[in-house]
Amino acid sequence: MALVVAVTVGWLTACGIYLLLRARTFSVILGLALLSHAANLTLFFSGGIPAEASPPLIHGEGHGEAYADPLPQALVLTAIVISFAMTAFALILALRNRRALKSDHVDGRREQR
Repeated sequence: MALVVAVTVGWLTACGIYLLLRARTFSVILGLALLSHAANLTLFFSGGIPAEASPPLIHGEGHGEAYADPLPQALVLTAIVISFAMTAFALILALRNRRALKSDHVDGRREQR
């Protein structure tokens, strides 16, 4: 399971960095979204979910069961909301930039064909 998660996070990070280095605005926004997903997966799996974990709710004392750590889950939920808001904000900025400059390049230059 750890190998699958590591490969997935690595793949998302590599694709995100590749898209960040592109000259188009939409590619940059998509790359930021992929990097935020990779960070969310890293943060979520840093909690170390046991194979037979109970939900992070304690019904009584002294049960001795393994519980999943609720802190990484709460942090990932917060990070998802923040990344959604930042992606929407960056998309609106990119649309306004395209309307004003008539180009979707990051530096505002037009393509030479």
